Amino acid sequence: MATYKVPQKDILFALHDVLDVSQLSALPGFEDASAEIVDGVVDEAAKFVEGVVAPLRESADAVGAQWQDGEVILPEGMKEAYQQFYEAGWVGLASPGEYGGQGLPYVLSKVVEEMLCGANVSFALYPGLTSSCFEAIEAVGSDEIKDRYLPKLGTGEWTGTMCLTEPQAGSDLAAVKTKATPNDDGSYSLEGMKIFITGGEHQMADNIVHLVLARLPDAPAGIKGLSTFVVPKYLVNADGSIGERNALRCISIEHKMGIHASCTCTMGFDGAKGWLVGAPNHGIQNMFIMMNLARIMVGFQGLGQCELATQNALAYAMDRKQGKSFSGSEQIIDHPDVRRMLLTMRAYTEAGRVMALDTSMHVDLAHRATDEAAREAAQDHVELMTPLVKAFLTDAAFELGSLAVQVYGGHGFIREHGIEQIIRDSKILALYEGTNGIQAMDLVRRKLQLHGGRLPQRYFERVRKHLAEGGPDWLVAPLEEALGALETATKEIQAGFRDNPNDAAYGCCDYLRAFSLVALGEAWLRSVRAAEGHKDAGFAEAKVVTAHHFATRLLPHAVTLCKTALAPAEPIMGKPAALLDAA
Repeated sequence: MATYKVPQKDILFALHDVLDVSQLSALPGFEDASAEIVDGVVDEAAKFVEGVVAPLRESADAVGAQWQDGEVILPEGMKEAYQQFYEAGWVGLASPGEYGGQGLPYVLSKVVEEMLCGANVSFALYPGLTSSCFEAIEAVGSDEIKDRYLPKLGTGEWTGTMCLTEPQAGSDLAAVKTKATPNDDGSYSLEGMKIFITGGEHQMADNIVHLVLARLPDAPAGIKGLSTFVVPKYLVNADGSIGERNALRCISIEHKMGIHASCTCTMGFDGAKGWLVGAPNHGIQNMFIMMNLARIMVGFQGLGQCELATQNALAYAMDRKQGKSFSGSEQIIDHPDVRRMLLTMRAYTEAGRVMALDTSMHVDLAHRATDEAAREAAQDHVELMTPLVKAFLTDAAFELGSLAVQVYGGHGFIREHGIEQIIRDSKILALYEGTNGIQAMDLVRRKLQLHGGRLPQRYFERVRKHLAEGGPDWLVAPLEEALGALETATKEIQAGFRDNPNDAAYGCCDYLRAFSLVALGEAWLRSVRAAEGHKDAGFAEAKVVTAHHFATRLLPHAVTLCKTALAPAEPIMGKPAALLDAA
């Protein structure tokens, strides 16, 4: 069976030595986020995750969520684990104190997110979507709505969902048909169906708060006519107590490839009472507040699965004896091809952690920095890096799950080892919260164009600054080459996007991966410098070896990817689609 141990040493190395998380304690409201508090959070969360959440991973997967007459029954132990999790304050780690949270930096909540997702990604989805629901209501809800729902969502006593998708409206939210009709008491009656609703029905919490996209009777057509409504499973009385059951129900749950212990529900709204959140016809703007942070959350889900795959593949390779390498060793870790796979896994996971945590720290800076220019620069960084964190790390989770199976050989294909579950659980990560193709299109269509191209330019200047500070030539030289190729590709895409949009759209996934490799290269440059003089000489040497593998074997692909990203699409897209089906 697969096991998971929180990589505390590497998490703390990334936070303290590479990123200097202590700078956040100088921000208003984060005065208590000292190094001691950070270390304590990591240590205590690790104990809980390893002792309570991780043991449920394979048993809960085997049983899965079950649907019975509108009720969802979760596997044994899930409810109890969630109750312990929220009662210990983990759901509210970054929630404001006024709503029952601990008010700590957002980045610390993402550290815990990674741990949960490495241990049991199905479990992690319940508190994860709850936090996302909280963030959206906090941003745009009225004081009345906030006072009614946020104290319960902020602590995790109630859970939350995001209800966007409908059978005819997947990524195309303009096709949403759910209707909201105003009532005399200021509420609205919602009619419609939503599909793929994570945590739409369960018994883990006393109430479930649904954030629902729907149309008002006089709404304009298309995406501009959507509004956001909070629709609780149980109505909430004036005194905050739970009232009668609302007119919504779980019609069915999906039978899925993976994340079996996470219930994915089809929800029917049959005149359910809801309340408008934010301004009418601003629903898509409201949802994107939640979705943008949710995309970072999904990136951490991918990171957790990367770590899980890497840990188990490495442990197996250290122990497994099979054949002999060219040097005569029987342990498979001494076979060059196995060593190559393991170092690829480590290279993506460890640099991906730095990239994701750095992005999360910039979320904190964008919200709390006292200088307006600093907030603007931080927000630019978050906007630019969000599609990279989401798409690269979730693609990597699936790739590294496949590599882990490869390292195990035939044993990895067998369910009892728990490795194939990584592939099954990880694939959804590249699909929900906007497919990775959508992330790549968002990068080239929106992020490169924002503010006259300011976002990538600022990032390139940052990498240039790190390069100027020096480092080993075997890392600096290929990073400079990759950065130069990325800058050239960026300028060409920016200049030609409007005239040749198919070119950018056809090459956007290659471009995003090239950009991600450069970002990982920057992370490795910072990590190698931070490892110099580390008190653990073996840890520092492992960083250098892994960085060397990345710099010489993986980073050079960025140059080729930039070339393919710029290849004209007209010879392909200019032909009729029927040609693809030609016999």
